[in-house]
Amino acid sequence: MANSRARRNVTQARHVAMIMDGNGRWATQRGLPRLLGHKRGVETVRDTVKACPDLGVTHLTLYAFSTENWKRSADEVSGLMRLLRRYIQKEVASLVEHGIRLRFIGRRDRFTKSLRALMEMAEQRTAQGEALNLTIAVDYGGRDEMTRAVQSIARRVAAGELTPEQIDEDVITAHLDTADLPEPDLVIRTSGECRTSNLLLWQAAYSEYDFLNINWPDFNRVAFQAALDGFMARDRRFGAVSK
Repeated sequence: MANSRARRNVTQARHVAMIMDGNGRWATQRGLPRLLGHKRGVETVRDTVKACPDLGVTHLTLYAFSTENWKRSADEVSGLMRLLRRYIQKEVASLVEHGIRLRFIGRRDRFTKSLRALMEMAEQRTAQGEALNLTIAVDYGGRDEMTRAVQSIARRVAAGELTPEQIDEDVITAHLDTADLPEPDLVIRTSGECRTSNLLLWQAAYSEYDFLNINWPDFNRVAFQAALDGFMARDRRFGAVSK
């Protein structure tokens, strides 16, 4: 099978994906409403984005809202939507100023028309950014993404544009939300939980994982640097044998 994304044993993590877990627990431990934990988490997002260029990270993917998060209480979901809207409104000018390109992956059909328009505006205004590629996964799930990709490929086969024999890894990759992004080198999850939670299931097949026993609001540059240093000490073999 073809695979245009050659996997290299690089010593530095260029693309880092983060499962930003533990906002609610951070707040509960302090006797605060869960939404205040999410608000504090937004500040951590801001600090993390700012640190990336100095740490050699060129691509950052943040898991902000999963396809399963709709199961949470209506108050929490609406609060998260308000935080997303506020983040976009407040940060776009700064992202443009610092050369950061923002894009969103996941479904958009379940968001309000005004929020979809705001997301599109942010993507257009930051499209020329080269200092950092920031991707926010919202209403995103790896299984949902692959299901949509398979449906799209099936429609192309039905239309005579592809034959089943032409479907390889490159074709599947080209139909994912992340088609023009490199595979993540490192996936970091905060909160002490040790699971992938449906993030980038196809793309992270050979990613390194780091599960940190701190909640997202407590994640900082020191913890980020430590995770990157740990990554550089790993031997990425991609199924081969070390030389």
